[in-house]
Amino acid sequence: MSRLRSAIQAGEFLITAEVAPPKGGDPTHMLKMATCLKRRVHAVNVTDGSRAVLRMSSLAASALLVQYGIEPVFQVACRDRNRIGLQADLMGAYALGIRNVLALTGDPVKAGDHQQAKSVFDLESVRLLKTLEKMNRGLDFNDRPLSDGKLDLFAGAAVDPQLASWSGLQRRFERKIAAGAEFFQSQLISDFDRLDKFMSQIAAQYDKPILAGIFLLKSAKNAKFINKYVPGVHIGDDTIDRLDEAADPLREGMAIAAEQIRQAQQLCQGVHLMAIRTEHLIPEILDMAGIPPISRPSSLVR
Repeated sequence: MSRLRSAIQAGEFLITAEVAPPKGGDPTHMLKMATCLKRRVHAVNVTDGSRAVLRMSSLAASALLVQYGIEPVFQVACRDRNRIGLQADLMGAYALGIRNVLALTGDPVKAGDHQQAKSVFDLESVRLLKTLEKMNRGLDFNDRPLSDGKLDLFAGAAVDPQLASWSGLQRRFERKIAAGAEFFQSQLISDFDRLDKFMSQIAAQYDKPILAGIFLLKSAKNAKFINKYVPGVHIGDDTIDRLDEAADPLREGMAIAAEQIRQAQQLCQGVHLMAIRTEHLIPEILDMAGIPPISRPSSLVR
């Protein structure tokens, strides 16, 4: 059983963090960043073509983390593969010792660096979750037996508590629950009142952990960029002013992230940390938030 699944069953406050696979064949930097997180998080998310930008296969990068004793959350996006390819990757992931999967629809190709590429979207996240649930029971998408053994993958999904449509948010969340999602990682949270409302009015009805997305803001310019280009996120003027007036904006951003972790502790069951290209700062942010190292070693089955 994975450490993440064990921690959920034990009711621990959950901590995950995100790393991007390399752009190229040398995984040294990714492994260095992930190793920094090894004793501070329950699992490390490996992105799958985030923002439709070319990177190494999430499957290959996740398998490398397993080799280094780091538990991955294998992100799987539906944008680039049809149902045959998706199922093939899930079977391969299980054989390689990967135990956690985050099912995603995927960002549109037009958002990325290969805008002339053809999107697939044969499935989307809910149908991918349903497919994964079948494979865990020993069946493929067409309900035919997996003759060489069923899978046992722990399925997660994304949620955006700041979605403009409240009814749409609830409907999508409930569909993912029904499809088999066991945990949820949120998009970047900037409105903690909205998170509180989501937790009390929607998530409280279900016994599934929610991990609030905490993003390390490096500067006022970085915050303004996110406001402009990330749908559904509005970083307040007070936060932007605080970063702008700080003698060391990066340190101030770390302090803000630590404060947000403490806020999330009062509202939900965990945090998902995003510190793009500065993942090595996550342990210090956790220290600032008063989060101790994780003592229990991973029991990931290979």
